[in-house]
Amino acid sequence: MKRIFSSILAVMIAFSVVSPTAFANEDHVTVNSLANNASSAILIERDTGSVLFDKNADEKLPPASMTKVMTMILVMEALHKGKINMKDKVRTSEYAASMGGSQIFLEAGEEMTVEEMLKGIALASGNDASVALGEHIAGTNDAFVKLMNEKAKELGLKNTNFENATGLPGKEHYSTARDMALMAKELLKYEQITKYTGKYEDYLRENTEKKFWLVNTNKLVKFYPGVDGLKTGYTSEAKYCLTATAKKNGMRVIAVVMGAPTTKERNAQVTQMLDYAFANYETQKLYDRHQMIEKVEVQKGASKTVQMQTSEPISILMKKGEKKLKLKTEIKIKKSLNMPIEKGDRLGTLVVKNNGKTVTESALVASENVPSANWWGLFKRTVGKFSQTP
Repeated sequence: MKRIFSSILAVMIAFSVVSPTAFANEDHVTVNSLANNASSAILIERDTGSVLFDKNADEKLPPASMTKVMTMILVMEALHKGKINMKDKVRTSEYAASMGGSQIFLEAGEEMTVEEMLKGIALASGNDASVALGEHIAGTNDAFVKLMNEKAKELGLKNTNFENATGLPGKEHYSTARDMALMAKELLKYEQITKYTGKYEDYLRENTEKKFWLVNTNKLVKFYPGVDGLKTGYTSEAKYCLTATAKKNGMRVIAVVMGAPTTKERNAQVTQMLDYAFANYETQKLYDRHQMIEKVEVQKGASKTVQMQTSEPISILMKKGEKKLKLKTEIKIKKSLNMPIEKGDRLGTLVVKNNGKTVTESALVASENVPSANWWGLFKRTVGKFSQTP
């Protein structure tokens, strides 16, 4: 197997490129008008993760129900890996049914499908649905919270800790605007999620006497063109919070506001941030999500190779009117690949550079499962190599 594989693809693309670290300081006067009435905020472009604006973005604050962004990440990840499916029945435990705050009023023993529970989380911010679905995935609520914190570490979130799957207050339950934006970036890899977070209304328990109307807590999905998620939050401690995303002319941005005094202020500040992004920036897509890149050799797999694919859309961010520059793309393969390989496991990194400087990096992942080879398969492979030796 190749221990390190690196190939420079001759991608001579006449796109404008701006360093992600530069955005926070550009157009200072205009940027100063953003998020004045919030504890913290951040605005990023989704594909590159480039920061367009931030304010106290690393301040640890209670995220309230924005916590459910991480809950939904783990749900979508489990669906993607085939560990659960949308039609699975989820039984509500007594503990899940006891959740206070926002809820879809599940009763102990009540069953709904994974899809129905996901609707209850994405639209109505159901605490009961979050716990029930978490227990279904991990076995217990505590085990699911452990998965949440493990995923936070995997994503490199430096200032986040979860005590629950709901966002109900806890002494050691906190996050930051920056970490929330990174969670949103991860969740949006699963494009199907906006089918739920982008709906304004839906129903649960249809064709029953307990038909339940769901109305999205994020009103911007109705009143701001292009907004299709992601999650609101409110507690008396956290005040009004929102992790929002919108797409326009092929560019998707994420805006996070924490600690706004009212719903109206929260929505107004997010609206201004989105307006600023779309007025000043644009993107050019390089790769679609799940685009096949190349095959990688594996030594001890049932197959000799595994196909690598992109894990997310990959784009270049440009400031409108910027001069055009040339780009090169580099593919780096992990030094060693552990067996077995599961679909979605990281195999390498795609790096886009401008004049030798990295402007974006993105994970390349396995497009399929590769089981470990049995001893007979390895024996035949070894014999085959010897027979080919001159």
